[in-house]
This record gives sequence, structure tokens and C-alpha cells, in this order.
Amino acid sequence: MKVAVVGLGVLGASAARALAGAGAEVTVFERDAPLAGTSGTSFAWVNSHNKNPRSYHDLNVAGMAEHVALAEDPGAHRPWLARTGNLEWAEGEGAERLAQSVGELRARDYPVEWITPRRARELAPDLRVPDADIAFYPTEGYLNPALLVARLWGEARDLGARLHRAEITAIGETPRGVRLEHAGGAHEADAVVTATGRWTEALTATTGHRVAVADPDAAGSATVGLLGYTAPLPTRLNLVLTTPGLNVRPEGGGRLVVQGLDLDAHADPADPPATSGQHATELCRRLDALLEGASGARLESFRVGQRAMPADGLTAAGFLDDRSRIYALCTHSGITLGPLLGKLAAQEVVTGAEAEQLADFRPQRLVGATDLPELRPARFAGQQ
Repeated sequence: MKVAVVGLGVLGASAARALAGAGAEVTVFERDAPLAGTSGTSFAWVNSHNKNPRSYHDLNVAGMAEHVALAEDPGAHRPWLARTGNLEWAEGEGAERLAQSVGELRARDYPVEWITPRRARELAPDLRVPDADIAFYPTEGYLNPALLVARLWGEARDLGARLHRAEITAIGETPRGVRLEHAGGAHEADAVVTATGRWTEALTATTGHRVAVADPDAAGSATVGLLGYTAPLPTRLNLVLTTPGLNVRPEGGGRLVVQGLDLDAHADPADPPATSGQHATELCRRLDALLEGASGARLESFRVGQRAMPADGLTAAGFLDDRSRIYALCTHSGITLGPLLGKLAAQEVVTGAEAEQLADFRPQRLVGATDLPELRPARFAGQQ
């Protein structure tokens, strides 16, 4: 079976690996370079936090478990997953929402506990401990997207997958399969998996089954956010912090990734911020107030992340219609769900056996959809 995969971020690399492992002849099409889309500008927090409805929560929990299983699978690869936990606290009305969230997660048997400031300082020695209730999520963590894609795509290549540098401009079904058009010609396959993130709507529109995606270029919307990457700092932090003023995670080599959710209202893909500008200065000030050893912090890079987000905020995974050979993957939780969605997509494409976990997330609900809920930044910011 010949299968084309469009896009080489976390989702595309995962699908390519799983398809090749299932015996498919896989060709991946990428117009720029691996990680050139959303995967390269992600806070990369692995979690199932505030992800509703229940089926979406359960899907993300399964995604977390898939990362663990993959990490335990031996091979010549660098570790990409840091399952070191997450510390969270809130202020004012946010504290009440946090308590409700913790209660909901406990009812779902999701690992979370209230800890003392002393325990928080043991977990993060340089943390300036707040006077607040602190929630600890021990099974959450973060990952390095480049190392994850290196693992997935490297093993896909070992299994025979090939990369073709080309932008797919249109996809259509033929009597025998699918035809993918690009500037250099066309490619024929038995099926195709699209993993093109925020470009999903434009590409699926060429198939006649447009999957609605929230506008990735809308400044200040739920689809855009600011991510700062610091220069190396002598501060001790090996887990995720989600706090009222700043989200922080390690990046490696002493660097940290920082995110101030209230500043996302100023994020504009058409006007990237300066590493020495007002917002960068504010992020560094907040970091210094949060962690000892962060004095004098500066940003080496300041990026506008553009989130891949189906129009109703939930994952889309499946064939575009009941008879289609075109399979779409698009999700705001690509970091958490990547390895799992790739495996389930390969199962459905190669064997035809439907994955029950994806029953609530078929893309048909978004084909031509117009009456969809408004996506608000606070609902999605930080989730991956």
C-alpha cells in the first residue's frame, strides 16, 4: 500500500513512522523543513489539563501514556521527554477556578495533589515560593519537539519512508486512489494523510471537503501566542511552572521557555516582537520575580507561535468522508497527542479498523461548518 503524508512536524513524523511500521510504502511531502510549522513554536507541555469533554481528556491521557511507552522502547535516540511534573497556582478568581479544575481531575483519577510551599521548594529549589495553594501534577512534563521528530522520522526512514521537498497544492481522489499535485508534477498513492496544522483548511478545501480551522493569522486571537527563549541562566528548574503571570519550562543548556498568557493579546504574526522590546523586558522581569538565579535574564529568541486549531477547538482525526481515501489530522494538542494519533491513523488507513478513541473527533463535523463556538484565548493558551 502506497501512502503519502503531507507535513513533517510531530504529527506527520509520527504518522510516517507508524505507517511504515505497518508495512506501507510511505512518501512524506514537506514544503519547507521539518518542524517549520507549529511544532517548532510550541510551549511543548505534555498534559491533559482542562481538556473537555471527557472523551477529549481521556484521549490526551492516552496520548501521555503513548509518550511513556515510546520512551521506554529501546533505540539509539536522545531522550525527548521530561516527565518531571508541573506546579500550578493562581490568584483571585483564578484560585477558585483552579480548585474546581483540581476537583474535576481528581474525580477522573488524574494524578494531582495539593502540596506545601516547602515541598514546592524541594521540587524547584530556586522557586520564589508564593503564598498560595500549589497544585502538583506528577505525571505531566514537557518535551523537546526537535528530538521527538528526530526519533520518529529517523525510525520512519529506517523503515523505508522517503522525503520529497515540495509544496502540495491540491489533492484529489481518483478511481484507484489519490493524486497529489505540486510544482514539480504529481504523485499517485493509495491514500494520503494530511498533517499540515494551520494550513489544513486551505489544503482540504482543494479536495472538496474543507475542514474548518480557526484563523492562524488573527492577531490577539486564541490561535497566536508569544514564546520567549532565554539565554542560559544559572537557575535550577527541571519541571513546568504554570503561574498567574508566567509559564516556564526548561529548554536545555540552561535556557528556559517563557510565556505570559496576558501578553498573547499583543501577538501578531505580521509584526514579530523584538528580543529587547517592551514585552521581552516584561517577561524577563516576571522571570526574575519567579526564580532565583534569573537576574539579568535576556531573550535570545522571541517568537509568535501560530496554533493549529480546528474551528471548535477539538482534535480532528479521520477520513474526510465515509468513502474517502484522504485522512486528516489536525489538533491543538499535537505535542501531547502526536505519537498516539500517528499510531491510530496508521491503523485506520492500513487495516480499515476504526479506532474507538477517535469516535468523537471525526473531521466530518467541521466540513463546511459555519455555526461554531467562539474560541477564547484563555481556554486554549498553554495547552499542547
